[in-house]
This record gives sequence, C-alpha cells and structure tokens, in this order.
Amino acid sequence: MKFIVSSSALLKHLQSIAGVLNSSNTLPILDNFLFAIKKKNLNISASDLETTITTSVELDKADKDGTIAIPAKLLLDTLKTFAEQPLHFTVDDKTFGIEIASDNGKYKLSGQNGDEFPKIPTVDSAASLDINSSIIFNAINKTLFAAGNDELRPVMSGVLFQLTSSGLTFVATDAHKLVRYTRKDAKTKKSADLILPKKPLNLLKSLLTNSDEKIKFEYNDANAFFKFANIELVCRLIDGKYPNYDAVIPKENPNQLSIDRVAFLNSIKRISIFSNKTTHQVRLKIAGSELNLSAEDLDFANEATERLTCSYTGDDIEIGFNSRFLVEMLNNLQTDNVILEMSAPNRAGILLPGESDNKDEDLLMLVMPVMLNS
Repeated sequence: MKFIVSSSALLKHLQSIAGVLNSSNTLPILDNFLFAIKKKNLNISASDLETTITTSVELDKADKDGTIAIPAKLLLDTLKTFAEQPLHFTVDDKTFGIEIASDNGKYKLSGQNGDEFPKIPTVDSAASLDINSSIIFNAINKTLFAAGNDELRPVMSGVLFQLTSSGLTFVATDAHKLVRYTRKDAKTKKSADLILPKKPLNLLKSLLTNSDEKIKFEYNDANAFFKFANIELVCRLIDGKYPNYDAVIPKENPNQLSIDRVAFLNSIKRISIFSNKTTHQVRLKIAGSELNLSAEDLDFANEATERLTCSYTGDDIEIGFNSRFLVEMLNNLQTDNVILEMSAPNRAGILLPGESDNKDEDLLMLVMPVMLNS
C-alpha cells in the first residue's frame, strides 16, 4: 500500500486527535494511530477505549484501500521536524513495516495490523440533534470545572446532558458546588438524560470553536457521537442515575447581594492568602450596603479583612464559604456584576450573572457554605 500526503496537513490532523492517547495503555495497539485509506481519503483514528476521535485527510495519491496502525509518538516527533513537503508512505502488507520518504531521506518504522485496532462504535438506533457549536462549547466551558473527581461516585465525575422538548440543561456537581446551564434555543423531541465523562468533553472543547458551525450530536444508550468539520468523536456514556440536583437548590432566598464581579474576585483572592490552608474559609459579613470579607489562620495568627460596597436587600447575615470554589465560579462568569442569593448561614448560596445578553441562556451556580468558627 502506497500513499502521498502533505506533511503539515498530516501533522495538524494528528495533533488535533492526539489528546485522546494515554501515556500508558493496557492494550499496546492503543499507542498507535489507525490509518484507514478509502478512495484517496485517509481516516486517522486515536482511541483509549472510552473515547475515539477520527479525522479525515485528503490524500494527494493512493494506490489502494487498506489499514495500518502506526506508532503515534514516533510519527508525531518525526513530523514536527519537517518543513511543508509531500511525504511518500510505503506499507508492507505482510510485515506491516512502514517506510516514509521525504525530501531529506528515508525513515523506517514498524507498524501493526490495523485489523487489531479496537472496533469503533457505530451509530445504532441513535437519536440525533443538530446543534450550534457555540452552545456545546459554552456548556462545557461553564460546567466542566464543577464536576467531581471521586472514583466512588462516577456519575458525579461527568456532566449531565438533560435533553427535553423545552430546552437543553447541562449540570455538573461535586457535592460542594454545582453549576446548571440551560439553553432554550436547542430542543429535542425525545427526552433523554446522558452523563458524559470529563476527558472527551475536554477534548471536544479544544476542537470546537465558539461559532455557529453546526454539530451533529447523536446518542444511544451506550455512546454519544459528535460530528463536525472533518472530526468524529465518539465516547462511552457513564452508566448510572444522576443525583436529583433540583432538590439541593434553595427556592426561597430572601437575602440578595449585588456586587462588582472583578472587585469581589480580587478581594477574595487577596483575603484567601490568609485563610486556613485546610478549609480555605472566607467569612462574608453583610450589613446594609457594606460587605466585610475576612479570613484567618489561627495556627499562624494570620488574619485579613477588607470592606467592599455593594447593593443588598435582606437581613444582616454572616456566612462562610470555601474561597477556592468562589474564585472558580467568579472566574467562569463574564458579567460585570454578580448576584449572590442566600437564605441562612447553613444553606447553600446561589451565584448568578448580574445581567445576560442572551435571553435563551440561563446560568445558576451553587456553593455549599463552610461552618463558621465562632
């Protein structure tokens, strides 16, 4: 089997899918890219068994169809050194030896039988939805940081995609913080709850653009499929039932604080330097239109206080939060002002964007309080 391909085009496509490769694999074949040629079109796949990404490259020339598994790291390291030029690949169909000829010389490497590469899941009895790239991009961006890392609770290590006829809702939580992002401008006839793992979502985010490019999103009971441009990503869904997140969102929050997001964020960052290194606790004391932020580490007699002006309605309140969670959330909001809704010092606080340009999107962030030291 022989084919000719542009070195820079090949490198660009390989780099776009290389993120799926694991540094250590139980199956040695997964250390390879799968090259599959069909009618002058080269499909390249990389997989870790959970997630598979395939990209396609137009070939300058190919003498016949076929497959070969090529060592990923060796090929990537070699391609990075080339200037733009056509590369001539010759594959021995019996020994799976590969020879690459360039303007500079020849390079030989050992491949493996492409038939041994794990079969890529196909779209069987799947429901489908055409959706703007920007919706998925923003949903991942706004929720993924809140997903957990607890191996004992795998359902919480992913993001819930809740598809209904009234809109799409994306939820992530680690039991300390929760994010719910809703879009009303994308709907589906058939309702479904899917839990997608972190890794494929991170890969998807790096491949997507915040644009109106259409994505074909398909799903069945076992897998989710994303098709756009010349990329196909398929990932295995996390099996299980997502916790009833609605039950933990307080409905009555009479105490409402409105404040400049950047000033609030910078103040928390400074104050938290002086907080306890285990609890990362910052104390918010609100009275009238004044917010007092404080943190202390009694072990080292470190202490810091700051005062900010804010707009506040409700009873005076003193409440503690983990500063790291607040910083993460405020960093993921883009608005000038934010609203913090509270009901009691032992109930969750709700963080909302102050204003939204898009009437079709709704974002809610929830953070559990930390018990205050008296």
